[in-house]
Amino acid sequence: MVKVVAKNFIKEEKIEDVLKVAKELVEITVAKDKGCIKYEMYQDLKDKTILTMIEEWESMECLQKHMQSEHFKKLVPMMGEYSKKQGETNIYTKVV
Repeated sequence: MVKVVAKNFIKEEKIEDVLKVAKELVEITVAKDKGCIKYEMYQDLKDKTILTMIEEWESMECLQKHMQSEHFKKLVPMMGEYSKKQGETNIYTKVV
């Protein structure tokens, strides 16, 4: 199992636009992508411009297939256009 924490730094005036795109991405991913256990976006309580996608996948192979999907390639760059700086993505595997 792998977990992904993808932190996005969004322009304040573009938060609603990103949330619309993220909602579509979440709905399609959960419905179509094999191995997706969890796919959710959270907003930071102290800084509303920080939106973080937290994902859980059965395997790295499932995650890689997701990242090659048509919906990922279409929607993720759209979210990037609304960023005020480069996001941070970490991929984790459980050790304990």
